Amino acid sequence: MPMANHDHDAPGHSHVPKNEFKIAIAALLTGSFMFAEVIGGVVSGSLALIADAGHMLTDFASLVLAWGAIRLGRRPADWKLTFGFDRFSILAALVNGLTLFAIAIWITIEAIKRISNPQEILGGMMLWVALGGLAVNLVAFWVLTRGESDNLNVRAAALHVAGDLLGSVAALVAALVIIFTGWTPIDPILSVVVVLIILRSAWAVVRESGHILLEGAPAGIDRRDVTKVLMNDVPGIRKVDHIHAWSVTQERPMITLEIEVSAGENAQKVKSQVKDVLKSRFKIDHSTVEIV
Repeated sequence: MPMANHDHDAPGHSHVPKNEFKIAIAALLTGSFMFAEVIGGVVSGSLALIADAGHMLTDFASLVLAWGAIRLGRRPADWKLTFGFDRFSILAALVNGLTLFAIAIWITIEAIKRISNPQEILGGMMLWVALGGLAVNLVAFWVLTRGESDNLNVRAAALHVAGDLLGSVAALVAALVIIFTGWTPIDPILSVVVVLIILRSAWAVVRESGHILLEGAPAGIDRRDVTKVLMNDVPGIRKVDHIHAWSVTQERPMITLEIEVSAGENAQKVKSQVKDVLKSRFKIDHSTVEIV
């Protein structure tokens, strides 16, 4: 008779890291300075500041979304959502990454317009606003990168702030160039440079969150390697088959598989050894092993 066993935590245990405080602080910082940067960008005529302000607006929304996702992820599983709400944080990370693409497109379009039709820019005001944005983003980035760094949602939020950080640096450099040379095209040109950096970071978040949502195998887990290791390390196994590995979140890999046990072997002992190997070699705490 087929036997299956499951390793899982007790009901109500949260798999979501406690990162909501750092995200809340970062949201407060970016949201507070965003209005000053919008005013400074409009008054000074700087695209770099306006783009950074727009980025900060989406940062604020994304950080609030990330905070809500982590709070929601702490809720226990129920009969409808048997894995709990953990994956909501992956959805939030995907949204964060996609908004970065939208921002990049908008900045590029505006930069092309500004390059072909240069506008007057107040370098002095731009400089002070850029310095303030740089300080705020440095603090927010420091808050988000302290401690736990593997959480995809926190990484997405940190990438948003990193994009703002680079935007502030670009605005600062552009302001200095404008002040000392009067060459205003530097403003949209540096905005495009920031776009390229943002796109690279956004793709990494979208790719990883999409992989998890498509039930892709967790990083470092190849079912061919799993089969080889189990056959070599666990005595009494005749065959390993139907291996399926995925992640609820990047911190919560799971696996199901079937094993055929040799005649005369203690099936429960073999099963226990399989689980021990999966945990020690592949860092998988949640496994379902069926004996056929």
